[in-house]
Amino acid sequence: MQSFAPGMVLRDRYELRTVLGRGVMGQVWRGRDLYLDRPVAVKTIAAELLAVPQSREEALARFRREAQAAARLDHPNVTTVYDASITDEICCLVMQLVDGTTLEYAFDQQENGRFDVPSAASVAAQLCAGLSAAHAADLVHRDLKTQNVMIRRDGIVKILDFGLVKSLTDADPRLTMTGEGIGNILCASPELLAGHGRLDGRSDLYAVGCLLHHMLAGAPPFSTDQPALLASQHLTATPPLIARAGADVPGSLQQLVTALLAKRPDDRPSSAIEVYAALAPFLPESDPAQATRRGVPEDPRRPYLVPQGPRPL
Repeated sequence: MQSFAPGMVLRDRYELRTVLGRGVMGQVWRGRDLYLDRPVAVKTIAAELLAVPQSREEALARFRREAQAAARLDHPNVTTVYDASITDEICCLVMQLVDGTTLEYAFDQQENGRFDVPSAASVAAQLCAGLSAAHAADLVHRDLKTQNVMIRRDGIVKILDFGLVKSLTDADPRLTMTGEGIGNILCASPELLAGHGRLDGRSDLYAVGCLLHHMLAGAPPFSTDQPALLASQHLTATPPLIARAGADVPGSLQQLVTALLAKRPDDRPSSAIEVYAALAPFLPESDPAQATRRGVPEDPRRPYLVPQGPRPL
């Protein structure tokens, strides 16, 4: 299998330009659809994963699951899949290129590294809206984190990289955690880390709780540079209250975060729709004048005035 490089054209159509990111599975490229003359994101699978015969079949099957699962989703808060190639020679997934900034970098634009309550609630609500569509399709993302959440310049939040989605109907819902780093388990649910039982959407809701805590407090609920210790904290430690970080949030919002971070899935909200409804009182107030006024395009703090509703209603 050939390696990927800038200037390479895949499927006689998609030209690779620059690398946007790297992960365990491969690279994400900024590319160009030469037929339609539009920018795209191209995710390529790591060549070394296919070089070893024992892992090639597993890697291809995993990539095929990603392509098929992501292609079934149709929601404004989830990146759109355009095309895919899954062969021994080329494995790639062609997706919508989102113009904006990741949630990871958006923290640098916030005062004290914290989002205000309406903005944090809006990000979380849009995540829940997108997840509601995935969960309705019996899919779990499994890898929500700041790098996988993009805030578009118009304020719409997009969930990126369904690379670890898993159909709830599969016989074995576990995927290997080999190669996972700190960033990949900052929002990992206890049941995902424990590696037992069937995962459902409540695992993603735990990740939403981690992200919501991070936005409000300016730091994740658990933070260490030691992967084993971080995993242990997710499994056994009580999350700190947001107030300990010096942030003032309504009591009911803290209660929601606490519920989302419950160790047992049964102690969390039952669905993304339930969480969306709980976040509704904290969303930015609708102002018709603001809704039609152009914001500063490069400012990721722009209020997200009309978060997409959850699906199904």
